[in-house]
Amino acid sequence: MSAVYRVKKISEPIAVDGDWNKGPWAKIPPLDVKRYMGDKPDHQPKTQAKVLYDANAIYVMFRVEDRYVRAVAEHQGNVCRDSCAEFFFTADTDTAKGYFNLEMNCGGTMLFHYQLEPRLNPTPIAQTDCDKITVYHSLPKTIDPEITEPIVWIVQYRLPFDILKNYAKIVRPEPGAVWRANFYKCADKTSHPHWLTWSKVDKPKPNFHVPESFGELSFE
Repeated sequence: MSAVYRVKKISEPIAVDGDWNKGPWAKIPPLDVKRYMGDKPDHQPKTQAKVLYDANAIYVMFRVEDRYVRAVAEHQGNVCRDSCAEFFFTADTDTAKGYFNLEMNCGGTMLFHYQLEPRLNPTPIAQTDCDKITVYHSLPKTIDPEITEPIVWIVQYRLPFDILKNYAKIVRPEPGAVWRANFYKCADKTSHPHWLTWSKVDKPKPNFHVPESFGELSFE
């Protein structure tokens, strides 16, 4: 059975400031990104996410209790090799017609693509559209060498729906609407790599590009 997360609606825009327990975020239960892919990792950071929406945008916030934290990628680069939190989604219920993958490292650097087929010919989201995404990150853009001691980091962003319409037909969120999605945590090229997921992905090796395993975002 697919994982389901219920997304609350807010009446007006809110600040993108990374405060996990501020305002409407305080009443929002988090989802847990805790299923590991591949071999059980030596380091399995506690990773949670919260999601809200208003009439014009969806808000996503990740909180990670981490170690061995690294960030060196450039915009639209291999952020998955850094300490990274990822949001993959279809802006409707049909996972066979393509999906978005928004990957962001702990320093706020993103890779944002639209994929018609998994891992084949991705369409990068244009810079002019990426510039419309408001981002908060609690750590510096570049972290090298790794931070090896325990640390908590947060990334948050406001993603306008109008951006998505430039790449795919979308179902605009409203009470009763459903999107398909998954949330991930990875750190491919750190000293302690791991691949964590919210909705179960039944593959022998780590693979995030499995839209048929996406859970559901149920908008209230």
